[in-house]
Amino acid sequence: MINWIRFTLMTSILASPLAAGEPRFFAKPGTEFGVYYYPEHWPEEQWERDITRIGELGFEFIHFAEFAWEKMEPAEGQYEFEWLDRVVELSAENGLKVIMCTPSPCIPAWLSTKHPDILSMDETGRRMIHQGARLTASLASPIYQSYVAKIVEQLASRYGNDPRIWGWQIGNEPHIQTVYDYSPAARQAFIQWLREKHGTVEALNASWGGPFWSFSVSDFEQVQIPTPALPQPNIHARLDFQTYTMEEIAQDLIDQAAILRRFTKPEQWITTNYAYFKFLPNVNPFLTKDALDFSAHTMYLTSNWLNHSGDSLAHRLGSGMELCFSKELANSTNGYTGIMELQPGQINWGKFNAMPLPGAGRMWVWHAFALGDEFVCTYRYRQPLFAGEQYHHGIMMTDGVTVNSGGTEFLQAVDEIRTLTPRMENDARSEFIDTTRTAFLWSNRNILDMENYKHHENWDSWQHIYTYYQGLKRLGVEVDFFEEDSIPSPEAHPFLVAPAHQMMSLELIADLEAYVRAGGNLVLSTRSGLKDPQGHLWEMKLQEPIWPLIGGEIEFYDHLPSGYPGHITQEGVTHSWHVWGNVVQPGPGTLTWATYDDQFYAGKAAVTHVSLGQGSVTYVGAWSGDWELEYQTLRKLYGQQAGELPFDLPPYVFVQFRQGLWVAVNYTDQSVRLPVPESASIHHGARDLPPAGVLVWEN
Repeated sequence: MINWIRFTLMTSILASPLAAGEPRFFAKPGTEFGVYYYPEHWPEEQWERDITRIGELGFEFIHFAEFAWEKMEPAEGQYEFEWLDRVVELSAENGLKVIMCTPSPCIPAWLSTKHPDILSMDETGRRMIHQGARLTASLASPIYQSYVAKIVEQLASRYGNDPRIWGWQIGNEPHIQTVYDYSPAARQAFIQWLREKHGTVEALNASWGGPFWSFSVSDFEQVQIPTPALPQPNIHARLDFQTYTMEEIAQDLIDQAAILRRFTKPEQWITTNYAYFKFLPNVNPFLTKDALDFSAHTMYLTSNWLNHSGDSLAHRLGSGMELCFSKELANSTNGYTGIMELQPGQINWGKFNAMPLPGAGRMWVWHAFALGDEFVCTYRYRQPLFAGEQYHHGIMMTDGVTVNSGGTEFLQAVDEIRTLTPRMENDARSEFIDTTRTAFLWSNRNILDMENYKHHENWDSWQHIYTYYQGLKRLGVEVDFFEEDSIPSPEAHPFLVAPAHQMMSLELIADLEAYVRAGGNLVLSTRSGLKDPQGHLWEMKLQEPIWPLIGGEIEFYDHLPSGYPGHITQEGVTHSWHVWGNVVQPGPGTLTWATYDDQFYAGKAAVTHVSLGQGSVTYVGAWSGDWELEYQTLRKLYGQQAGELPFDLPPYVFVQFRQGLWVAVNYTDQSVRLPVPESASIHHGARDLPPAGVLVWEN
């Protein structure tokens, strides 16, 4: 049965002006800066003081309301927006544009009390409770969907034509609090999703390997949600449930965007703030690219849950690599992005929450600018005095009137960037960036499938991806992510990297071959092409569908214990490995770039390279322990194809080009010498870049 509300909203969004393509909303050079402010957290008599001060500090926009459903609708059908009217007016009086948010992440108590089955369930069957967390509702619940539709319509009809509203954010960090929802509503929605995907029970059983362990069902209603709490759940059923969840999260955003389109001015952009792709792998920004004007992103760097350098200052400098990754992935959906939440100081939810190194806050702002974020919004203006984020620093100290040290650094970076903005040009180009621009093949399903079946206890799909991504950033390369159905041209992206792309269709393999023959340079790594799109092994030899592409046969793969690693030599340098190694038999004309040193296959190929048409394919069959094999392979390939490479950066030192300016930042505990030309004009910093340092120059 079709959900009527969702059917109505989908038909409206298909008719939206986005179908014809919207112009960019951020046409001028540079970055705009803003701040989160929660008027509902503070006495009303302080609002004017705070918002006036936000304007005086030089912020250009202010962010409201994503958690304020109860304030907007304190009782069912009783809407109160006068308080929001007042802060919008105060913002305008102080020269601040407003980002208005839909409040769907935090349902009010009266709603969860009246409809307790609106709440999601974890895998043990426990329901979420009000005051337990945010994002507690079941996105699959028709009751939730109807109430969200009503509050969004009320909000949009009030502010949709208000010129003071710059743009709209839907919800906040879209995901499900329990990561997956195991409620009855989710189960019924999942079953309906399976009916639409598979059509028949027979097709479902074939896809899920039904005969194995009597997994077959004779009716869709016999399907239960597979949970990781059970030993050895059906991995194909689990992948389908994860894919359904991905689409359910996206659909919630699509539904709300459709309502906003009915009421808002075309000049008001619509986005959401995607966060932590590694920890929320069922969130896929590409699924909403036609509903949102762009994907914003969020990143807190010092949680110590994220990938970082691991050196003595990592806990104070944070994860610059994940900031890069977050930006470039969000940017890839619609061609531009902004960072919606960037910390100004200490946070409250990390493994431990160290004070950032003096200068780190300034560096983070410069790095976000250098990466091309159209706006930078800091979270938050005032440190809360109560509840779950008490120790989360803001621009202001707890007195509400004194600028924090992190706030001082944030504002310093803003002033420095604005001083250089007149020197920036939208059409400024770099030959190096153009000739090395790299496409990165992206598939949430591929990552989920590998994580469901690691096959080695040390396999980490995200770290494998980061191995290649970090290598590209060490070269100073800019990266755009592409899904399988949108392989770019080699003219726009001369290089395409697809690490461990395990599930491949024959159509995708053909598209990759066409890309290479037309002049593209493709990099594949271990596990690539191991399975078909259903997650089944091919009924042929190991990874045989990619053999013509890589110019050789994959004989077998091996795994080793971490205490007894194997070794690979490339150009006289030896690298250790133990997680996964494919042994390759090169065909005629295929070059061996690295060989195994030991085991019973000593001397066999580990890395190969072959010319195909006008392009090339490099296959890296093993995953090295220090990730240097992968970096040196990339460096060799890019040097051969693109000429002299200006950068050979240590890990966690980053260089970006933006609108005529080069910016370097240092997330390590060592000073680093940057190869800045003698003729360059240096605006900030020096060639010797210290920890947390920023270097800005023009060639």
